[in-house]
Amino acid sequence: MLTAELYLLPRYNLSMAVFDEKQEELEHFETRMGVPRGRLAVTMDLVTDAMALIGQHGVYCQSQRWPGKPVMDIQLILKNLTDAKELIQSVMQELAPRA
Repeated sequence: MLTAELYLLPRYNLSMAVFDEKQEELEHFETRMGVPRGRLAVTMDLVTDAMALIGQHGVYCQSQRWPGKPVMDIQLILKNLTDAKELIQSVMQELAPRA
């Protein structure tokens, strides 16, 4: 393989299981958006999935002080995940090609 061809191949840290588990999604989004933005898109999906799972858990773990609200640790986790998504979105916008 030529050096130029090696540069074009996605570079994965093979010791990270996520690259095996999410290979199809990574390839799809990396092809559509480029490697950095594609990986961030998959990361956004993972964070969104985590938020959904935490939200479902929050239905069963209600605060005794504030009925109808999840316990404080679940609220904090959701806040941090929301903040992380906003940061990821801002990086994706910075990496987007300028029109």
